[in-house]
Amino acid sequence: MTNFVPLTDRDDWYPAYRRRRLDAHLALGVPAAAAEALVDQSVDPEYDWTAVAIDDADGRRVGRLVLGIVRPQGTPVGRIVELWTDPALDADGGHRRAARGWARAWCAERAAQRMSVVLAEPDETFADLPIRAQSRFKAIASAPEGPSAVLVRPMAEDEFPAWLAEEKEQYVADIVRSGVKTPEEARKQAEQDYLDVLPDGLATPETTVLTVESAGVPVASVWLRHNYLPGVSFLYSVTVGAEHRGRGLGRSAMVLADRAVVAAGDLALLFNVFGGNHVALSLYDSAGYAVLDESRSLPLDG
Repeated sequence: MTNFVPLTDRDDWYPAYRRRRLDAHLALGVPAAAAEALVDQSVDPEYDWTAVAIDDADGRRVGRLVLGIVRPQGTPVGRIVELWTDPALDADGGHRRAARGWARAWCAERAAQRMSVVLAEPDETFADLPIRAQSRFKAIASAPEGPSAVLVRPMAEDEFPAWLAEEKEQYVADIVRSGVKTPEEARKQAEQDYLDVLPDGLATPETTVLTVESAGVPVASVWLRHNYLPGVSFLYSVTVGAEHRGRGLGRSAMVLADRAVVAAGDLALLFNVFGGNHVALSLYDSAGYAVLDESRSLPLDG
């Protein structure tokens, strides 16, 4: 039997949550200041989260569950901030499964359309929830040797409009494929997101947009934001032209991204990838980009 007891004091859950997240990031080599910033961005402790202690039938404290309703683009989504149980007191995961069921009912009662969770490490409790997105990370101690089969240069101004239009379309397709938004919602998000991150086009500060050429022909692009977090660059996209795929150019472009990070004076690279993009996920696995965290969600139809 599993019991759920309300926790009304933020100090009953937030410090331990923050410590676990920090430890997970630091273990992957995230610079300390960047790890602090990532955790601070992940959860606003002042938000009206619902926290409950997880107790067993004897009243022993087994763990805790923290969740709330968020509204990205106005859609109510139940978000599990943390589901933690002591492995010594929940060896078979029964209390975790009970807590997931409690969370699902809680979300459904509040008319949430989905239940989502962001995981810092693999968790069998949520293995059946589709992956919607991942954050990937790699510490880069020194610039790798550049690929010999391609050349790289800053993107030219006359290349920018067509590149931007293609980037937006690919972004929309990725969002829709991940299953979190309709095409109309995705296009609205894309327009706003690109306005936010490229307000001055190629002249946007701390921004690098590269064109990759093979035999004098543009075949790929790389787009980064430097100092996104202290010591960390953010990779917005690596795009290989459809007619040039299957030639290893994606891997070459990732090497060029790593080199651009070091050239900008940063120590690591961070980026997001949508779920469902299995080719990209496989590439990032083989190139050594670890999963920093993973977003999973499940529709709550009915």
